[in-house]
Amino acid sequence: MKYKPYTYVTAVLKGGVTRLDVAFSTSEVGVLAAVTSNQRPFLDLSTLEAQISVSTTGAGPVTEQDVTLAREIFNAAARYLTDCERLHTEQAAAVLPGLDEIAV
Repeated sequence: MKYKPYTYVTAVLKGGVTRLDVAFSTSEVGVLAAVTSNQRPFLDLSTLEAQISVSTTGAGPVTEQDVTLAREIFNAAARYLTDCERLHTEQAAAVLPGLDEIAV
């Protein structure tokens, strides 16, 4: 079965609180990390349909909490990479069982 890429955006309004959820279920995500001219680092994830930006608290100077968040994002991205690599390998092996037994 071939899965199509998609971006899913929902908005929830409840009791005066607005929540936006964005799910990028596609490999067609642009990723950019940079520092603005006024020394504010940012991380963007975007598709044609949606964009998410993460930057420093109040768009101001870098705080200790900003550094902690950046580490958490880094560690989560590393886990995501590890899981993708492992599952890709497992799924490829399931499609071609016995491939590792073929002598080259």
